[in-house]
Amino acid sequence: MHSTQNERINLITSSTLIVGIDIAKFKHVARAQDYHGVKLGKPISI
Repeated sequence: MHSTQNERINLITSSTLIVGIDIAKFKHVARAQDYHGVKLGKPISI
């Protein structure tokens, strides 16, 4: 799939869950947010 960043952004809907993961050397942290950018829950460390 060869899509541009703008095309991928247009695929985000009200039912989209966005999960960001910070990968570090010793401790990884994940956080979820909805399509508006509202944070859901607390970040989790792995």
